[in-house]
Amino acid sequence: MAFVQIKHAVKRYGVKLTVDHLSLSIDQGEIFGLLGPNGAGKSTTIGMIAGLLAVDQGDIIVDGISVVDNPLEVKKRIGLIPQELALFEGLTARENVAFFARLYGLRGRLLDERIAEALAFVGLSGHERDRPEALSGGMKRRLNIACAIAHRPKLIIMDEPTVGIDPQSRNHILQSVKFLNQMGSTVIYSTHYMEEVEAIGTRVGILDQGRLIACGTKSELRNQVSGEEKLDIQAASDVRQAAVEELKLHPYIDSVEVDGRRIGIVTQSGKAALQDILFVFAKHEIAIQALTRVEPDLETLFLSLTGRKLRDD
Repeated sequence: MAFVQIKHAVKRYGVKLTVDHLSLSIDQGEIFGLLGPNGAGKSTTIGMIAGLLAVDQGDIIVDGISVVDNPLEVKKRIGLIPQELALFEGLTARENVAFFARLYGLRGRLLDERIAEALAFVGLSGHERDRPEALSGGMKRRLNIACAIAHRPKLIIMDEPTVGIDPQSRNHILQSVKFLNQMGSTVIYSTHYMEEVEAIGTRVGILDQGRLIACGTKSELRNQVSGEEKLDIQAASDVRQAAVEELKLHPYIDSVEVDGRRIGIVTQSGKAALQDILFVFAKHEIAIQALTRVEPDLETLFLSLTGRKLRDD
């Protein structure tokens, strides 16, 4: 059953169309990965779902309630973890969680229980009296999550929650997403890290330039590139630009990425192109140390749909 329905939603900033007639349904109980490069419209879409940004055209329905007609009722059902930290530096960790929990009407013993529960859930028990300045970047991110989940929202929205944090905190956040989902929350997880969506998402929507360019389960999306193959080649020396340009002209080759001695090639027909690829390498006197066929992933799908990488590292 659809818990979130985005119906032809449009958001403009002046003449720029940031979200372009977006339609999308997210079922209750899903971990829905919203994937796309920076500037794709992910944060704007999230802002409209959460009622923080006006919908210029169309509508968004959350739990049967229109964000356009009744944004306050929708907000009561949502826990939002924004891309930028939303913490009060002058308050302790406990006081930060208490502040946001009170906005949802929690008081007395129930408030105390939920604060303790949220801090324990994100692994910050024992840090109740610490102010944000005393916490690491990863711990601040986890405190941000605690502030958003103390009222046990039906829908949890996470906007790039792992940007700039250590691997341990990233893993903790990803595990937390799974647990929150198991406890009954529907989760929208926005990121430009495709490996995170691969790890936790039940379904994925890929945005580019404000438009939904692909949507489905991970296996369904992989089927869209089933006719493609990615070859990962390790050369004995740096790959010459003349060889790269020659490969790009091949009718069966979609893209060529070079990083020193490593070259990644996406082809429409690996077997048909492989002989020609080997010929080009031999022609330019480039010895191959290793060649691996890589299963298509979400990065490959994005590259095949747009001709661009999902993110520039």
